[in-house]
Amino acid sequence: MKNNAYLVFGFLALCWGMTFLFNKTASSLISPMQVVTVRVIMGFLPVLAFAMARKVLHWQHLRHTHHFIVMSLLAATVYYLAFAKGISLLPSSVAGMLSGVIPMFSFIAAAIFLRSEPINIRSISGLLFGFAGVLIIAKPWENGTSGIDLMGVVYVAIGSGCVGLSFVYVRKFLSPLGISPIALCTYQLGISAVTLLIIGDFTGIDAIFTNWKIATGLFIGLGMFGTGIAYMCYYFLIGKLGAVKTAGVTYIPPVIGLLTGSLILGEPVSATDIVATAMILSGVFIIQSGRTPPSSANTTSPNVRAHNLPERA
Repeated sequence: MKNNAYLVFGFLALCWGMTFLFNKTASSLISPMQVVTVRVIMGFLPVLAFAMARKVLHWQHLRHTHHFIVMSLLAATVYYLAFAKGISLLPSSVAGMLSGVIPMFSFIAAAIFLRSEPINIRSISGLLFGFAGVLIIAKPWENGTSGIDLMGVVYVAIGSGCVGLSFVYVRKFLSPLGISPIALCTYQLGISAVTLLIIGDFTGIDAIFTNWKIATGLFIGLGMFGTGIAYMCYYFLIGKLGAVKTAGVTYIPPVIGLLTGSLILGEPVSATDIVATAMILSGVFIIQSGRTPPSSANTTSPNVRAHNLPERA
């Protein structure tokens, strides 16, 4: 059974790593808002089916709708939209590399708002080391001549910041409720889907069907697998391997994003980019190694890749 869990581990890492490729190709035909709407709806459907099969959805949960709305914004609508905008402006390989900072933003948010993270030399060193890697990738000192759109970097940072705040919100307001993580995921994605359908402009969205490969990547790769089925795989792994081991899956997608952008889309990747990615992931590792032992009480977060912290995965 544990061997099966490690197969799922690899499959989940691949699903998350490929999201940068699918997001990038879809943005060549439709807008980021349209990409995110399709992603959320296609991700919502399998999660809803699973939640209904497990019978974890209950009418009494409606009294917590205000919390679900906030989480739908932080960990789905704004998060996915910011990343989609960033990926549309950046090479997918660069966006993949930058996504490695998500655990750092989660750490910062927890340290500021929850005061549950150890602020020590090791954690600060890891944070500085990781963000130095971000600066090397972004090259802000080159005034845009590096080919890296700084607004794209800003969008990725905004998405990562939303994820960090969503972690804090989960710990303070949702974890104490004792609601099934799958139910929380269902409410979060469902509300996000409705929100996007209301605010979105879908003029020209049918352009996605002019290329069946890109359409398949968006609907099946990014939506159904990269979002919906990924949720279920993540919680399967939490049960089989534990939160700490499962959190290790978050180190792999940035590398896959770099490889797919380079090998499939032909995006240029320099030795400096590889070193910078290694710095980001090393910074995350240093932060994680300086953390206090995870508490078994904090393992019910409704977010998947968004949080990336072992103690509450």
